[in-house]
Amino acid sequence: MAKKKIQLNGEQEPQKPDWRRFISSALYITAFVLLGWYMFHDDAVTTQKKLSYTQLQTYIEKDAIKSVVAYDDNSVKAQVHGKNYVLVFGSQATGEKAGGEISSQIPSVEEFAKYMADVNGKREQQKLSPVDVTYKESRNYWTLILVNVLPFALLILFFVYMSRGMAGGAGGIFGVGRAKAQLFDKDKKDKVTFKDVAGLAGAKQEVEEIVEFLKNPKKYTEIGAKIPKGALLVGPPGTGKTLLAKAVAGEADVPFFSMSGSDFVEMFVGVGASRVRDLFRQAKEKAPAIIFIDEIDAVGRARGKGVMTGGNDERESTLNQLLTEMDGFGSNSGVIILAATNRAEILDPALLRAGRFDRQIHVELPDLQERKEIFNVHLRPLKLDKNLDIDFLAKQTPGFSGADIANVCNEAALIAARNGHPTVGRQDFMDAVDRIIGGLERKTKIMTDEEKRSIAYHEAGHATISWLLRWANPLVKVTIVPRGMALGAAWYLPEERQLTQLDHIQDELCSLLGGRAAEQLFLDQTSTGALNDLERATKQAYAMVAYYGMSDKLRDVSFYDSTGRYEYGLTKPYSEKTADLIDKETQRIIAEQMARAKQILREHAEGHHRIAEMLIEKEVITAEDVEHILGPRPWKSRGDELLEQNTTTQISEENNETTPV
Repeated sequence: MAKKKIQLNGEQEPQKPDWRRFISSALYITAFVLLGWYMFHDDAVTTQKKLSYTQLQTYIEKDAIKSVVAYDDNSVKAQVHGKNYVLVFGSQATGEKAGGEISSQIPSVEEFAKYMADVNGKREQQKLSPVDVTYKESRNYWTLILVNVLPFALLILFFVYMSRGMAGGAGGIFGVGRAKAQLFDKDKKDKVTFKDVAGLAGAKQEVEEIVEFLKNPKKYTEIGAKIPKGALLVGPPGTGKTLLAKAVAGEADVPFFSMSGSDFVEMFVGVGASRVRDLFRQAKEKAPAIIFIDEIDAVGRARGKGVMTGGNDERESTLNQLLTEMDGFGSNSGVIILAATNRAEILDPALLRAGRFDRQIHVELPDLQERKEIFNVHLRPLKLDKNLDIDFLAKQTPGFSGADIANVCNEAALIAARNGHPTVGRQDFMDAVDRIIGGLERKTKIMTDEEKRSIAYHEAGHATISWLLRWANPLVKVTIVPRGMALGAAWYLPEERQLTQLDHIQDELCSLLGGRAAEQLFLDQTSTGALNDLERATKQAYAMVAYYGMSDKLRDVSFYDSTGRYEYGLTKPYSEKTADLIDKETQRIIAEQMARAKQILREHAEGHHRIAEMLIEKEVITAEDVEHILGPRPWKSRGDELLEQNTTTQISEENNETTPV
């Protein structure tokens, strides 16, 4: 029997069509149809009218029987001659239909044969056609089994076959409570290690102790130390939480059980708790091992914290069983639990207490240097242009996760192939970033000259102010080509600051309001094109007042709730008077930055007009074009400073390593 090939990383290889399964399914369906036919056919037979031997002789002598079949078990089946039957007996004489069958029991085959010979002899003298008589052997033992037992056996086999297909192959309806965890075996050839995880230096350092314990547990247990039972990986989507967990299993060289939080909860009550028990049982049998629960918030949500009253009994019973299992095994069992979520604030406090998930490892979005390392990983299979600068790509993708960077590389390769380029170059990557951030370019969008001019002056306002303010994000390019839902856009490189100050926020607000300010100042009109700008500016100004304590009227006061829910049942932790003050301060901040933006545009009106006219002519301009008009910026971006700092540090380390002692 051929074995199914399954890769040890949990993914099945592409399989050929299983003809045996197809044939067996067809046979089961055919048997089921035949069984139905047999049951109805048998029912029809059992409803035949059964006559006594005397009545059968009367039918024969009255010429109402067309043919007779006699069996060696002394049973007889006779075919009724419809026409003569109706003439002799009438249509309502008995229940059998004209032309149907009747049955009877004869004394013996020999006596019946002699009787029929006499009858046919008399009919021959009367010049009537003889009754057709046939003698057959009765059905044997095996025939009886085939007819009466086999259909029911096929029905049972069909039921078993269908039940095995239920519950995703996990043992059918009898295995619905088994854990559906994927096992990534330690002996696989292509296991993931820390070398395959680019960036995440801080997170990898956190989990190294877990790896060390799994490799050498005696080092800790001999001196009485207890390793943390669980670690929670917290971070935005796509940052590599699952990959990091696989790398821990690969480095420790132990079995790795992976399961999603949603796999525990089913419509059947008690299934989730049963799967939790089965998962921990499997892990203990293969200890030392790692259990990884992805998206644990699906089952670990805080109990009694929902908006609706009551709770989900099945989910809560699953969570209770998980809490019990985490307390149920000892510190030396060799089973460690890793879990991942991007919503740690909604998890149940009992899940995060000491003794369960002792540690929370934050897997943040990669910084500049980490993005460069991630690009090096995903660029390996691509045929790249020799002049491609990876530092430039890392600077162009602030706020991108590892999954986003992988998507950029793949999208750039698709664009290069679509345009017939022999290699993937810088412009392909720029187009890929634009495609991912701004959406697909809408080349069929038709605009009037007036609309085009309005958009150009709006975007030129953003470009001019951001170029002239120190703390505004550095400009990359400006376009009036529609993309996605936007009619135009100014592309920036967001500064990855570890600490944001008041001056930074004010410059960003002024830059956001530059488009609306340019419309009012130079076109004497107001359009809906500033909707997104005003939305972002209003939220930022509100945060300055209500969260950051940066308002003169509400200084050093914050109404921010880091847990995501207000305590004591309050919808707002401040009075109506304070709410009115927050609104007024928000409006004041926006008005001040709007006036500041208009003042900057008045002072540099000539440069703004040149940028707008260039946009109308070329539709897309870059930072080099803006620099040619407004002059170079006197400030370096934070990304450039970090790259220079890293380069200086690497050169210094290399010199120290080669300096003779």
